[in-house]
Formats: sequence, structure tokens, C-alpha cells
Amino acid sequence: MTEHIYLDNAATTPMDGKVVEVISKEMANDFGNASSQHAFGRKAREAVDHARDTLAQSINAKPDDIIFTSGGSESNNTAIFGTVRTRSDVGKKIITTKIEHPSVLNPMKRLEEEGYEVIYLDVDESGHISLDQLKEELTPDTILVSIMAVNNEVGSIMPLEEIGRLVAPTNAYFHVDNVQGYGNIEVDVEKMHIDLLSTSAHKINGPKFLGFLYERDGINVSNLLLGGEQEKKRRPGTENVPAIAGFGVAVDEESKIDKQKLQAKYSQLQQIILNNLDDAKIEYEINGAITGNVSHHVLNLWLKGVNTYSALTNLDLAGFAVSGGSACTAGSLTPSHVLMAMYGEDSPRIAESIRISFGRFTTEDDVVKFSQALVKMCQRLTDK
Repeated sequence: MTEHIYLDNAATTPMDGKVVEVISKEMANDFGNASSQHAFGRKAREAVDHARDTLAQSINAKPDDIIFTSGGSESNNTAIFGTVRTRSDVGKKIITTKIEHPSVLNPMKRLEEEGYEVIYLDVDESGHISLDQLKEELTPDTILVSIMAVNNEVGSIMPLEEIGRLVAPTNAYFHVDNVQGYGNIEVDVEKMHIDLLSTSAHKINGPKFLGFLYERDGINVSNLLLGGEQEKKRRPGTENVPAIAGFGVAVDEESKIDKQKLQAKYSQLQQIILNNLDDAKIEYEINGAITGNVSHHVLNLWLKGVNTYSALTNLDLAGFAVSGGSACTAGSLTPSHVLMAMYGEDSPRIAESIRISFGRFTTEDDVVKFSQALVKMCQRLTDK
């Protein structure tokens, strides 16, 4: 029977056993509606408030600034559309980057159709923006700057503190898609002058279909949904108490881990793969970088002469889960917009690259087995 090894943690992560335990407990025992005034409701509210406090502490925010959502996509859409709905009288210019997640890029396309000017910042071959270009584009009619913390395909970390300092004195709000950075790097909303920030629980070994939007006190962007009084009237709907409690546990477990040590572990795992490829004289190049301002949980490789679809199929049959890029686009075999932005639309990398991504539960043994299988596959598919 084939052993299955999971190396696609940038797409989603396995749920922590402690998270599963608390979710099961809450589902069985604390079924009350957190908005109800009786004892059942108060008990559920206590679980929600405890989790909210934990999440707020993780980014140096106030509990009241945390709004629970269904995940990163809803948080990003709320931040973007909510900002333009309340600030169109200030201006109609928005700044983002060419390598954002589809849940940012697709709202931007919609806003362009509605007459907004959207500037897409270029990135270099390491996946980083130019602060000089950002400075040039920041004009008085700019109402929003939306830039991700960590790119989900190549791991590049954006200079959030420097961006925050540039945006703070302007008319624009600063929104950060922190879905891929949450749990992998330290983000401080005060230090980085962040006004809006999106996260997703399933990227940090928590439950799917849950996240939060941080909204700095006084920002008050327009909400997408209308309904009841939940989440300060910002996000109506009965709270998913078990999942929220589980999210709190996931963040609490993640907060116990030193981020630098975690990154060092991921860097070592990257090196195992690269060393095996080098020893076997496999022709490859790294997409992006593995030194400098990057998160090492992602390793994106151009396997020269190996078609992405063939690589994914062969590795899957061998028991290894990796991807060709973002989980939101890979299923349709859409060429990576990230790699196109970095290397050009005609680059052979676009059709010959795979993404390997690690998580807290990835072991060295997993990666050794994978690297050996990767070498054999490359040799077979290139007849070398």
C-alpha cells in the first residue's frame, strides 16, 4: 500500500489534534447561541470571547477589532469592497501587486469595471515590490493599499513595516492579506501601521471556513452582509462557536513556537531537497529565493524539461502531495500569474514548476522520502 506524505501546507494544513478535541467538546457540550442571554448562550459567548482575546494578542490588536468571517477570501473582499464603499468620496485609486491571491485580484478587476483606477505594482525575480514605485503611486486620491504579507507560491515576504510607514501619513488605508504569513512570520499591526488584516484558520492547523478580519478602531469599512447584531453588526450570522474555539486553540499552539526556529527547520527541509537534486545533477532552478526576506515554508522549483501536470500526477501516484501553485487556481491548470509576473509570460518556468510547502507536522523523514522520489521522477521523465 502506498504511503501518502503531505507537502502542500500552503494550500491547507492538517488540523491539530488539540483543535479537533476542543471542537468536538464544544459541539457536544456548548451548543448555545452566543447571542442568547441565558446560561447556554453565556457559556458559548465565553468561548468566543476567549478565542477573540487570543487572536487579538497574536497580532498586537484589541479584541474589539477582531471580526470573525468565513475565512481569508471573505476577509479580503470585505476589506476591499468595504473600503471603496465608504471612501469613494476621497478618491478612486487603489494600489496592490501583480502577485496577490485571487481573492484580492478578482475584486480589483471588478472595481476596475466600476471605474476605479487600480495600480498593480511590479515584482522582481525574488517576488518583491519596489518601495520607490509605491512611493510614486501614492497620491492624495489613493484610498487603499492592499499588499499580502507572504506570497503563497514563492514565499516572498513583503516589507510591511516600510510600507506601513509610507501609507500612514496618506489618505489610504493599509490592508494586509496575512493568510499565508499567519503562523509563519511575526506581524504586529501597531508597529506596521496596518489598518485592515485578513487571516484564515485552516492555514495554521485550525478548522476550514473560518478566519478573521482585523479592523483598526475608527476605520469602520462597510460590511458586505446585512443581518443581525453579531460581530458589532459588522458580520451578521450566528457564530460558529466550536470552530472559533478551535481557532483560538490553533493560535495558542502556534504562539508557543519560536518563529525563527520554525523558519530554520523549514530552511533545513528545503536544503535536503536541493542537496538531493544537486547530487543527482538534476537541472532545476529556484523560483524566487531561499535567502533574504522569504518564508521558508514554501519551495517553488523549476524542474527543467518536466511538465508541471506530469510532475504532479507522477508524484501523486507515488504518494506525495504537492501543487503547481495556488490551490485556488491549480485545479483549473491556470498558468501561475505569480511566476508570469516574476519572469514574463513566455518563460518556460510557467509550465515546468511545482510548489512544495511545509507545515509544523512535516518531518525530516517525509522530506527525505520525497526528495528521493522527486529525483527518480525527474530522471525518468527527462531520460537522464
